Amino acid sequence: MRTLLLWCPDWAVTAAEIVDGVPGAEAVVVLRGNRVVACSEAARREGVRKGLRRREAQSRCPQLIVVEDDPARDARAFEPVVAAVEEVAVGVEVIRPGECALAAKGPARYFGGEEAAAERIVEHVAEACAVESQVGVADGVFAAGLAARDGLLIPPGETGAFLGGIPIEVIERPELVDLLKRLGIKTLGEFARLPPGDVLTRFGFDGALAHRLAAGRDHRPLAVRKPPPDLDVAETYDEPLERVDVAAFAGRVLAEKLHERLAAYGLACTRLGIEAVTADGQELHRVWRHDGTLTAAAIAERVRWQMDGWLTGARRGAEARPTAGLVRLRLVPDGVIVHLGLQPGLWGDAGAERERAHRAFSRVQGLLGPEAVVTPVLGGGRSADDQVRLVPWGDEREPWAPAAVHDEPVPDVAVTALLSRASEPIRLVERRHEQASRVGAGDERTGDGSVVWLPVPEAAPDDEEVVTVVAVRPGKRRRASKPPPALPPWPGRLPKPAPAVVPVEPLPAVVLDADGTPVGVSARLELTGDPAALVVERAQPIEIRGWAGPWPVDERWWAPDEARRRARFQVALVDGRALLLALAGGHWVVEAIYD
Repeated sequence: MRTLLLWCPDWAVTAAEIVDGVPGAEAVVVLRGNRVVACSEAARREGVRKGLRRREAQSRCPQLIVVEDDPARDARAFEPVVAAVEEVAVGVEVIRPGECALAAKGPARYFGGEEAAAERIVEHVAEACAVESQVGVADGVFAAGLAARDGLLIPPGETGAFLGGIPIEVIERPELVDLLKRLGIKTLGEFARLPPGDVLTRFGFDGALAHRLAAGRDHRPLAVRKPPPDLDVAETYDEPLERVDVAAFAGRVLAEKLHERLAAYGLACTRLGIEAVTADGQELHRVWRHDGTLTAAAIAERVRWQMDGWLTGARRGAEARPTAGLVRLRLVPDGVIVHLGLQPGLWGDAGAERERAHRAFSRVQGLLGPEAVVTPVLGGGRSADDQVRLVPWGDEREPWAPAAVHDEPVPDVAVTALLSRASEPIRLVERRHEQASRVGAGDERTGDGSVVWLPVPEAAPDDEEVVTVVAVRPGKRRRASKPPPALPPWPGRLPKPAPAVVPVEPLPAVVLDADGTPVGVSARLELTGDPAALVVERAQPIEIRGWAGPWPVDERWWAPDEARRRARFQVALVDGRALLLALAGGHWVVEAIYD
């Protein structure tokens, strides 16, 4: 479908100028998480770019005006722009604050061509809102958005050639982009030339969708269908809604009803229509488009943004719109897809507890932002600090890196315990049928099989240290009947049991020997001394009762910027704690704590 997309450059800066009176002609940056997400033209002339940290941006331009990111402000200020576009053409969809799209066929036929329609829309937005904008036309929303950055009108059938030379970073999937670049794929054209079946097999469903975009084929029109008419939700109010907070609360209730109704049919919303009727009979309508599926929190957020834009208005030199309060509000799922894999609740799929928790989390997200409530997702990795990914509440719970099932460190083994005292040699205790077979520290085989040393601290009597080892069961090993897993097994990953606490930042530490000399590891993985005490940060030294290691880990050696080489240790302290230590570059850190 020929798509016309209007894009307002540096919209976050423009919105701050409209709403807060920030001088947009000067050097202005918008920060999110202490990083630049938008900057003015004057700031770019001083060398400021998106992605810079605040300190680096201010070092390049000391006179910077810093503004915090506010999506609600951006959406409120963008409402008059969308209204101005709708005065010229119908069927406008809001992609995000600063971007809106519509089918190019109608305006092109009315104004005598796509170029004439684009000029008319840009002129009307400039006259009505005093906002600079650019228009791009192409076959599909994704290509039109890229064309709008340069103000281009791509002829029909040439969208694929236009996308061919664009850098791969524009697909906005950092992990996929990093992998493709390491494979030598640097442009959309190179990615589009890969066989679709191989892309799906290697990169998964999300990679296949990105592959369609790189080839100039939007996936949304093929998946979206018109929903049944009974899915929309509406509410009429006796008292007109004139305050934004009251209207947003009413919209949140409708958003939850709509999401529950869609979930009952196994559907998810991709385009949301928001309709309102004022006390004096004025009808308002707006459509929001989303790249993924809209959760209940996402629906409520867009309703709040739209209510803010309608009730307060942000057009320069114009009064707030509408002229009266809202007496009726209606949410219409303008586009839905089959989606049976919605994220279940924290306490199950049904029940009052789940609903209360969901409303509470959505409320916190509405007040503090989507990143304020996150849930952990376990994925692949070799260390405790890179196996967990935090995703916002309501988003798809997909691991950042998949991994095969890893029940035990080595197949066909049994986990046993190794007990030792300071005055006695090490002996093995295998917990099987309440009987124990014990061997000396120098033996390599027990009465039941050979021993593989993979120590992990566990609970033990007061005078004994316990670490986990692996004892191979007796008899010949049988070949696995099942084929090897298709997912990566992550060789060298930390064996079970997993640590109970993983600090956000590893704690600096120092390991000392009996003479108080720092312990190190040579290139041959030989210790310079026996660990006797541990100093965590600047605390007092704590005696080490037992230790195991080192286990070398050399990750991503082929990528110098991402390589990580270290040696891991497990230690048991006299105060009962068990820690996972790592030594890298001559520095010790505490990576995790066992329960």
